[in-house]
Amino acid sequence: MIARGIVLRLALAQLVAWGVSYYLIGVFGTAIAADLGWGAAEVHGGFALGLAVTGLAAPFAGRLVDRHGGRWVMIAGAVAMAAGCLLLAAARGPVLYVAAWICLGLAMSFTLYDAAFATLARIGGRQAGPAMSAVTLLGGLSSSLFWPLGQGLMQALGWRGAVVVYAVLALATLPLHLGLPAGHGPRPAILRPVPAARTPPTARRPLAPAMLYALIMAVAAFLAAGMAAHMIAILAGLGLGAQAAVWVAAARGVGQSAARLCEVTTGGRSDAKRLNLIACLLLPPAFAACLAGGGSVVAALGFSLAYGAGNGLLTITRGTLPLVLFDPRRYGLTVGRLIAPGFAASAVAPVAYAAVMARWGAEGALVLSLGLGIIAGLAALLLFSGVPRPGKGRQARL
Repeated sequence: MIARGIVLRLALAQLVAWGVSYYLIGVFGTAIAADLGWGAAEVHGGFALGLAVTGLAAPFAGRLVDRHGGRWVMIAGAVAMAAGCLLLAAARGPVLYVAAWICLGLAMSFTLYDAAFATLARIGGRQAGPAMSAVTLLGGLSSSLFWPLGQGLMQALGWRGAVVVYAVLALATLPLHLGLPAGHGPRPAILRPVPAARTPPTARRPLAPAMLYALIMAVAAFLAAGMAAHMIAILAGLGLGAQAAVWVAAARGVGQSAARLCEVTTGGRSDAKRLNLIACLLLPPAFAACLAGGGSVVAALGFSLAYGAGNGLLTITRGTLPLVLFDPRRYGLTVGRLIAPGFAASAVAPVAYAAVMARWGAEGALVLSLGLGIIAGLAALLLFSGVPRPGKGRQARL
């Protein structure tokens, strides 16, 4: 059983970490472009670079958590996040701008959900699923809090002053991370190595489940990065006013946390593969409704809530599916390897969405999203129908 204090610390830290890093460009991107005299592709290219660095560093970060626990890994990430924000606030040309996003990319690999999930898996093994769901509750509200907060800070202090405040908030998570287990001493018994002979050779490398998991998470990461960078602009492009676009986009976080709350209140009893299928099947109708609704605020709000719900549940299954499909003793390294393509996809997403919107407008971005949502739904259906349920076979080692 994982202590509630650990879960609460991680949840609060995730709320801040996502807001001051991943969701930063969504609210400040336009102002940065205007200040530096750059186009959208250049500005979002920095975010894309940061996500690429996150993907490259993910296996390394997971291995560190597997070996040493999450405390010092996440502390280092919080410090790097603050440094990245300060570099960004000081940037007046490409050198510091690129350096800022490299720093933020490293910070994200050390602080966001994958590091938190690996920390919980190291503590609780296969029983970590409910704790993972609970940690995502506050993190899901990050965009709902930080997009309006960022806009308010920018109006009062300018985008540079707002990003300095973000650096201070990143440092404020240090006491939360200091309260995590240090990682010293023996691991829980569930995480101790067992002789290789106990694992049937045919079950060691479940390529099909691994590939489907990686594909689903890659599509989810691409959509999440695209929406984080352009959701406000997409809604504005459909005809919503600037303020309305911000607040409707912020409803995404409400949808995320509401869906996660439903999962947590059931005690995390939902089968991970079924929950993953439900999450993926929410995506196509969300994008289709927004596309069909045009500039309707009601349709846009429904899209924001439904997409948020699907994305929120996918965040849970990103952490809990590997507990079912693979060996939790190597959770951090295994997940780090499988989500690396997702970070590569997310690195492409901000620039790809910018290019699509420049050519075909907000409608083109929604059509792209709809197609990807259908792909994710089909992959989730294959994973749900093709993988034995827990208890009907041994989880394999990857």
